Amino acid sequence: MRSAGAAALAWLVLIAYCPLVLGQDAADLEFGDAPAAEAPADAPPANDAAPDADAAGDDDSSGGSKTLLGWTYESLGPGYMGVFLLLSVALLSLFVTNLVAARRETLCPQELVDGFEEKLNNKEFQAAYDLARTDESVLGQVLSAGLAKLSRGYNKAIEGMQEVGEEESMKLEHRLSYMALIGNLSPMIGLLGTVQGMISAFQTIAIGGSTPKPAELAGGISTALFTTLVGLAVAIPAIAAYNVLRNRVARLLLEVGVTSENLMSRFEDWKPQTNTAK
Repeated sequence: MRSAGAAALAWLVLIAYCPLVLGQDAADLEFGDAPAAEAPADAPPANDAAPDADAAGDDDSSGGSKTLLGWTYESLGPGYMGVFLLLSVALLSLFVTNLVAARRETLCPQELVDGFEEKLNNKEFQAAYDLARTDESVLGQVLSAGLAKLSRGYNKAIEGMQEVGEEESMKLEHRLSYMALIGNLSPMIGLLGTVQGMISAFQTIAIGGSTPKPAELAGGISTALFTTLVGLAVAIPAIAAYNVLRNRVARLLLEVGVTSENLMSRFEDWKPQTNTAK
């Protein structure tokens, strides 16, 4: 009985070990290294491979030496590059212009308020009118319009001030709107480049078959990504600057309206028959 158990155990070990041995032999036959004596006699020496390695290194270094600016210009092309440069220069010019126009000294200078109030307190209405008329600020234009129509009554003077205020507000909003236009156009131009680049990439795949050239395929994808990136890079500052300057202009124009009405409120009981500032 014991001999039968030992024989069964030996049989199981043999069954488990034979496939491993056969598999190892097959692997050796298929992937085993060839003997050194069977190496081809005309194999190039090891030193001959060095120039090829150096050449490959030179190619890699020349490919990696391309700057980001050069890659951007190559991806965008002269058309998109020119459009985005034009939009960027226009945005910068509009930002500086609107920033100068949105100052307190330009819209509601405190020196004019103090001088105008002093003239009114001294009953120097003609001098107050001349001071407001010669001032180039929005408040000066509003006050001079109100004093010019004061002979027709206080209500007419207020209407004249409101008309001038709305006109000046429209001018400022009109100039600010171009920044919003740039902020809206830039992403659309970037989206146009994205669609064009993807079409170019798929066209490369269709022409190249199952193995298109990676460099040609990367060209279309680069155009798609760079146009989107530059479009957003122009649009985000444009929209942010537009909203900041618009809120500032709205606040200063409201201050102009309140200040001008406070200064002219002393003429609320003004009679048209009296002498007015001319």
